[in-house]
Amino acid sequence: MANEPRTSTPNPPRILIVDDDAGQRSLLDSFLRSQNFETVLAVSGDQALGLLPAGNFTMMISDVRMPGLSGLETLRRVRSQFPALPVLLVTAYADIRDAVVAMRDGALNYLAKPIDLDELLSTVRQATGLSQTEQVHFSTGKKLPAQVIAQSPLTAALFQDVALVAPSETRVLITGESGTGKEVVADVMHAWSARANGPLIKVNCAAIPETLLESELFGHERGAFTGATAMRIGRFEEASGGTIFLDEIAEMAPPLQAKLLRVMQDGGFQRIGSNREIHSDARILAASNRNLEEEVKAGRFREDLFYRLNVVELHLPPLRERREDILPLANFFIGQLAQNRARLATGAVICLQNYGWPGNVRELRNAIERAVLLSQSELILPEHLPAKLREAVKSAVPVAGLDVTQLNEIEQQAILAALAQHKFNRTETAKALGISRRALTYKLQRFRQLGLPVD
Repeated sequence: MANEPRTSTPNPPRILIVDDDAGQRSLLDSFLRSQNFETVLAVSGDQALGLLPAGNFTMMISDVRMPGLSGLETLRRVRSQFPALPVLLVTAYADIRDAVVAMRDGALNYLAKPIDLDELLSTVRQATGLSQTEQVHFSTGKKLPAQVIAQSPLTAALFQDVALVAPSETRVLITGESGTGKEVVADVMHAWSARANGPLIKVNCAAIPETLLESELFGHERGAFTGATAMRIGRFEEASGGTIFLDEIAEMAPPLQAKLLRVMQDGGFQRIGSNREIHSDARILAASNRNLEEEVKAGRFREDLFYRLNVVELHLPPLRERREDILPLANFFIGQLAQNRARLATGAVICLQNYGWPGNVRELRNAIERAVLLSQSELILPEHLPAKLREAVKSAVPVAGLDVTQLNEIEQQAILAALAQHKFNRTETAKALGISRRALTYKLQRFRQLGLPVD
């Protein structure tokens, strides 16, 4: 019989547990309640399907082998009626063939009996979105804003440096490829600084014509030039007491670089058309996707300005070097764009994990936005993603003449590629693919039956 829901925190994620074994139900029930989840129990697939319409559940956990309606048939019916509901299956070792079918039918994951509770908790947290709120804490006591993802060790190390540098008044140069999120670093730098209550003014030097950038930065007086019908306050003046972020600073023309150097030396500048000296104490953060040292050597960027800016350099790695961030970022964008009414199918996850992302986080967001628009079932499939993502996975490992009737070919190739890349370390391979180690083990057992090299 289904029990009354039990809860220990306001509005916790609500999980439906389906198992005909009373001992297994009790184990899952007591463990998940101890972790502040709300639980409802069902003894069969039929009972679970009856509870779902009015249950407002966040996810479902179901056994595979049950009398009457099996876990696999229950899964299929849930997918047709509630396509966005994550379903986690619990299976015995002998059920591996069923587990493979289940993953192809849209199961979130599958866990083997006896259940590893740490693995269960990790899977449930990810499925219910709690993993995205468990943000990195730093030695300075700072905590990342909820919208900033730093699951990768490289990204976490970067924000550790941000936490250390932010309270100072020093100038910072943020480097990294286009689309990596340099503006996000500037946002956090300002938020963690003593100037957090002051303004954060952002200027994209590449987006403003050269003839207008000086006025944008320093302002102008009425009549200073044709079209100057009123006095304008510049961005440096607006940023006084706060922070000014100069993005793509390498695009700034040399004459304007000289004026910027003057501001950095003593904070003084003049509006265009005025002789009156104005001072700003704005903290300067700058960013560039170019190598400024190379720009200096080529004579396109002032050497003295470079050294004034580059007191501290923070480098944001490209997305391909911090793959641990890909899925959390994708899920965050799904939350933004689909209000959490969509989720990624296994094949889509593999496509995201194995693509090179030359456009970095910006390209990832665009891909997710496209997928959300194209998905009609609230389940994002590989075909909803840009074709180049699917093609990149197919070409990861050229495997010919293999029997792939029981496993998705894209998934197979991606797993073999990841396995080789991580020198057959299963823990690292599973982490790179965004699946549990146990799920990877099941897949590799099936590969072995197909005669594929997995050791």
